Amino acid sequence: MIRIITDTLSGLSPQWAAEHGIPLIPQVIYFGEESYLEIQEMSVEEFIRRLKSSSALPRTAAPPPGLFIKAFEELDAAHNTILCIHPTAELSGTVRSAQIAKAEAFPDADIRIIDTRTIGAQLGVLVQMVDNWVREGLDADTIERRLEELIPRLRTYFLVDTLEYLQRGGRIGGAAALVGQLLQIKPILTIRDGKVDVYARERTKKRGLERFREIILEEMDLSFSPCLVIQHCDTRQEAEELVSFFRQRLGREDIPLFDVVPAIATHAGPGTLGASFFAKP
Repeated sequence: MIRIITDTLSGLSPQWAAEHGIPLIPQVIYFGEESYLEIQEMSVEEFIRRLKSSSALPRTAAPPPGLFIKAFEELDAAHNTILCIHPTAELSGTVRSAQIAKAEAFPDADIRIIDTRTIGAQLGVLVQMVDNWVREGLDADTIERRLEELIPRLRTYFLVDTLEYLQRGGRIGGAAALVGQLLQIKPILTIRDGKVDVYARERTKKRGLERFREIILEEMDLSFSPCLVIQHCDTRQEAEELVSFFRQRLGREDIPLFDVVPAIATHAGPGTLGASFFAKP
């Protein structure tokens, strides 16, 4: 039997994960010396309130291996195949934590730890696709091969209000060259080779949003469902307007809206809009 594990960086709701029997391993959020398990012990709304009022940026950490070991035990890793589907190792230690847990507790089990090279809602979409494939009866080798073929086509773009949070959190990657221009530009960032990098830079938020839409329409493959996922951090109205725009423009209703989870919001900051999809082949 094939079982699936993912983590809260997927943006999937605990309700959906529970209904599908998929453990949602939490990231860890630190405010000073206090630690919280993402989503389980601190909601997105509570996190945003604390982020805005805190004088110091919260810290994030990957789930400890013990949480994976517990999940492996619950899913009977000794007798089942487990697909662990997680975010890019360039931005999160989640893959490494899962690898340590497997080596320590189930070295001989068929546990396949997959680095998707992405993060956020696109990771969630992959997990949902894998869940469907398992229910259709595909074997683990076929599923893994399909993921390997799709991963190079993943696209995620973020329109951020400021690079301040990425800079302070040390996740700025190829966007570092823009730090000196924080007040002059509205950058559109992407995940390239598993890292945060600059895709475009605009002078105003209005032009940034226009270019954001253009990029999506130019690159998106409409043969998938959902064809596009929008995500946001504390900017729901703009995100809903973006969803409405694409539904009308594309004549499609399958455009879900995800909240950016705390471990990503720590680095992206309030006011962030994101879009994820599969690029045209």
